[in-house]
Amino acid sequence: MTKILIAYFSRSGHTREFAKLIQQHSGGDLLEVRPVRPYPQDYRETTEQAKREQETHARPQIIAEVNHMASYEVVFLGYPNWWGTMPMALFTWLEQYDLSGKTLIPFCTHEGSRFGHSLADIKSKCPKATILDGLALHASLPKELALRNIAQWLGGLRIKA
Repeated sequence: MTKILIAYFSRSGHTREFAKLIQQHSGGDLLEVRPVRPYPQDYRETTEQAKREQETHARPQIIAEVNHMASYEVVFLGYPNWWGTMPMALFTWLEQYDLSGKTLIPFCTHEGSRFGHSLADIKSKCPKATILDGLALHASLPKELALRNIAQWLGGLRIKA
């Protein structure tokens, strides 16, 4: 049996919904990474804050703790693509744990930019992890179609708790 963690950040709920679908198919444990100080409700304000955080390499404080990270072999990492990469809160999370030897599987929601440079960013933060092919899902994808895409993707990965 493979011990699976599905860690994700979601502001609008799209990534959360896809993380739950992955959990249903993989049997993994779900962990939402949340900033201590929530992002603004207004989308434009959120994107402006996200851009400032990237420009300053900010590491927002987060609420998300894994008590037994060593027990997980596979970590799905979910996020919306903001300005070409992950929200800075996920950089904070990745830097809190030694993911050496683990299998990381990214998935992101986007509005057309797919993964941007987030995969390279994950590789630079986790150089001793194995990073498998991820799944980029358009945020407005209907749930039924997203479920089919996720099931096909997971079937190809052959990972199950």
